[in-house]
Amino acid sequence: MIENEKLHDEAEELRKETAEAAPELAEHDHVAELEKQLEEAKSKALYAAAETQNVRRRLEAEKEQASSYAAAGFARDMLAIKDHLDRALAAVGDDLRADKTASNFLAGIEATSRELEAVFQRNGVTRINAVGEPLDPHRHQAMIEIPSDQEPGTIVEEMQAGYMMKDRLLRPALVGVAKKPD
Repeated sequence: MIENEKLHDEAEELRKETAEAAPELAEHDHVAELEKQLEEAKSKALYAAAETQNVRRRLEAEKEQASSYAAAGFARDMLAIKDHLDRALAAVGDDLRADKTASNFLAGIEATSRELEAVFQRNGVTRINAVGEPLDPHRHQAMIEIPSDQEPGTIVEEMQAGYMMKDRLLRPALVGVAKKPD
């Protein structure tokens, strides 16, 4: 242990003598060390700036997506109201449509349904085409198979309309799919 201390002291003394004999070498070493530290600091600063830019871009994309689809839950809830209105209108017979009082009432329900559809359109909510289309498991949910002369896998009946919000599925269309007759 004492020998290590002696060696260390001798090395330190030698360094001092060298620095005194050739001060430009010691200064050159010091400048090189400072330049190395400067390069490391620049590198770290560039990395931090790039990371900050990446975080900013990611947050902007998330914000845009969140605002674009913020109404998805509300729109999904409104689909039930649209379904009820459509079922009510479909259940009305010709005899009620001929009655003047009932026809005025029905005109109000039809206007409400049209306005709801217009609100959906303004907010990017669109109805999924189903009948006559091939079954797409990303947009349709097959509920039953119906014997038909149409190509198997073709949608022949829509039980409940499906809707998209921009490029996202709000609700799949519940459909009946053609199968070969028995």
